[in-house]
Amino acid sequence: MLSRRALSLAWSTIKGRKGGFVAAFVAVAFGSAVLTASGILLETGLSSGVPAERYRAAEVVAGAPQTFPVAEDVDPRYSERVRLPAGRVEQVRRVHGVRAAVGDVSVPMSLVTKDGRVLAGPDGAPLLGHGWPAAVLTPFALTAGRQPQTPDEVVLESRLAEEAGVSVGGTVTLAVGTTSSAYRVAGVVTPRGGPLTRQGALFLTEDRARSLTGQPDRVDTVGVLAAPGADPDELAADIEKAVRGVVTYTGDERGDAEMLDVGATRAFVIELALSFGATMVMVVVIVVAGTLALSVQQRRRELALLRAIGATPKQVLAMIGAEATLVSAAGAVAGAVPGIALGFLFHRVFAAVGVLPEDFELVVGPLPVLAAMLLCVAGARMGGWIAARRAAKVSPIEAIGEAAVEPRKLGWVRLTIGSLLVPAALAAAVVLPIALPGESAVEGASSSAFLLVVAVALLGPRLLTGAVVLLGPRLNRSRGASGFLAVANARARSRRLSSATTPLIMGVTMAAAQIFSATTLSAAAQDQVVDGLRAGYVVTPATAGLSPELAGVLRKTAGVSDVTPVVRTQTLITYTDGDSRQYKIFPTQGVEPRGIAATMDLGVLRGDLAGLSGEAVALSRMAAGTVGVDVGGTVDLRLGDGTPVRARVVAIYEKGLGFGDVTLPHDLVIRHTTDRLDSWMLVRATGGDAGLRQALAAYPTARVADRESFMAAQDDAEAGGDAVGLILNAVLLGYIAIAVVNTLVMATAARVREFAMLRLIGARREQVLSMMRGEARIITVAAVLIGTLAALPSLAGIGIAVSRRPLPSIPPLAYAGIVVAAVLVAWPSIMISARVAMRRRPVEAIGAE
Repeated sequence: MLSRRALSLAWSTIKGRKGGFVAAFVAVAFGSAVLTASGILLETGLSSGVPAERYRAAEVVAGAPQTFPVAEDVDPRYSERVRLPAGRVEQVRRVHGVRAAVGDVSVPMSLVTKDGRVLAGPDGAPLLGHGWPAAVLTPFALTAGRQPQTPDEVVLESRLAEEAGVSVGGTVTLAVGTTSSAYRVAGVVTPRGGPLTRQGALFLTEDRARSLTGQPDRVDTVGVLAAPGADPDELAADIEKAVRGVVTYTGDERGDAEMLDVGATRAFVIELALSFGATMVMVVVIVVAGTLALSVQQRRRELALLRAIGATPKQVLAMIGAEATLVSAAGAVAGAVPGIALGFLFHRVFAAVGVLPEDFELVVGPLPVLAAMLLCVAGARMGGWIAARRAAKVSPIEAIGEAAVEPRKLGWVRLTIGSLLVPAALAAAVVLPIALPGESAVEGASSSAFLLVVAVALLGPRLLTGAVVLLGPRLNRSRGASGFLAVANARARSRRLSSATTPLIMGVTMAAAQIFSATTLSAAAQDQVVDGLRAGYVVTPATAGLSPELAGVLRKTAGVSDVTPVVRTQTLITYTDGDSRQYKIFPTQGVEPRGIAATMDLGVLRGDLAGLSGEAVALSRMAAGTVGVDVGGTVDLRLGDGTPVRARVVAIYEKGLGFGDVTLPHDLVIRHTTDRLDSWMLVRATGGDAGLRQALAAYPTARVADRESFMAAQDDAEAGGDAVGLILNAVLLGYIAIAVVNTLVMATAARVREFAMLRLIGARREQVLSMMRGEARIITVAAVLIGTLAALPSLAGIGIAVSRRPLPSIPPLAYAGIVVAAVLVAWPSIMISARVAMRRRPVEAIGAE
């Protein structure tokens, strides 16, 4: 607890040494801003959503559980729609307070115009077909014609009818996948309450819509119109109690039931905020602790005097703790409003790169701000305690002696821990990727960079002294007296310089580790696709997927030798890790083993893909290692719609990054996808693609691409996720850059008396600045080299884990960018603050505290 006396003394110290506490204040303020933004993202993921469009008239929407329940963790979402038995509609209708209950299905469709254009929803959004009874859930109003009465009739949304150039009585071609049928336009409708922006709509008879889903006995959701006076939340609770196996949605949560990507976005935002926030908490604690440690080192004379006149270690600790509390509290408050602005900026940028819907509303409440403040204050208190421990324990006589000369020896605990962390980090980078299976190898290698950063922080003075000895003479060989002074100063002040340089080393290490681990994984995936994609052509859909029947048509085409239909989804595998039950979501493909060797090479290590039928599965080496299974074993997995399957493993393959970690039989996967359509088809053809294009002329919703164009398109599709990683890394590294500037300015500005002394004994101002340029060279080069060396073991370990080669992918321009950024951050921080420190006349500055 903080006493009033400690707070009073701390406040007096802060007022008397404002400059010494500015750095800590800035570090905490920016940390508070970033943590506040992370908290806002988390609260947004937990409680936000998008307004319902198609279900705006339904007070309650009921659906099947769309998540896998996990105790004490965020429930992962299934990637495909989990449907309800059609009988649930009547059960919901019988609940007291329900005026009407309507079962709804959504069938992805494309409208092909007479001139061959393929129309979708607004701005490329899905065009969805529904049964006519569901029109009341928006509601839609007939503006022309009548409702559909026969299977070949359709009612179009007015926007769609206008774009297609048809009216009541006309004929349109509608395609489900690549299967087209002609429909007569029976009517035109307009949505009340405003146009639909996330989808287009058309209406068929209820039986026709259900039959097109492939599951006529099931519905996607049940829209509920409440009786007058019924409370939606209470009615939702009554429905869940009365009807087994349904979950209900009200308010903006109805958007989750309406469009699956909304719920997936919510889960993505929650996971992103938790992981980024946890990383930022760690970085903020390290940065603030380093800043406070530098502040304590610069006040050795003051603390020595306090110990000499009778202050106890407990009192010194209490005073520094109180200082940390006051400064961090002020900084945390100052960072709150910029943090809210940063949260809005995150929202805008994520929407701009396409990973967040434009209408996914940001939620700004008091909890993220309060949580960020508490974390910052707690982190500062911890950092202050770490920084003050040595100053508080030293005896008064030793304190007076150490006040004038920087102590050379590191504490044995610090030295021991730092020395042990180095081999531990190297083992994590090299041994773990070889010894551990699956993703544990990547995680073990990734931990190496963090361990080495901590080791650098502990062994900083030793490392910097070594770097000065090796680099100093070479970097300042032709600088004369100024160069000699730069080397001598760097050696004599290695402890203080290491506190200022550690954030720069940490920034270089984290930038290299984050950026080049991503490039290493991306390069490995790209290499696997280039090496494994044997098909010369790929048939892709124009809007929705491809009908499975198209594969048979293509196989009969002249010149086509092999066709492999591929359906993409995700599966969830549960497995035992020690005493606990774990789960992991894996990218999955469904393929036919027939002719796969001619179109796709997965790099089979053990087993045979020929056995891929029934409830069999092939796993990548990484996936098999993660779940602990081999050929002949079984895995418990859940398909995209949550259907449990106990699958036997028939093969283990290498190229999971390029093609997906789980490969299942095509028929098994496609039966459990939302749309029951293929993602693409790999085609091996001889004599060019003329015959292939001729065959596809009858299928206007299918496109053919060559091998290179298809791979380029896949890279573009992943650009949104990569952009998010770059944005968050930029924020993280930006905070570290601020910390670097902070500490370097603080360390340089505190040398006013030293600069004055040098000038009084004859050094010219330019000579002192030349000395500082020499120190800046040593600091920058040492930080870049040490930071690079700290990142390399982790990157090599990731290379071993994913490609069995210790060769990370390091683009030269990206590395040059890191070096340039380090120079641009460090050099001006040192030189500008040195010039400011020498503004006063030497005679006046020599007596300054």
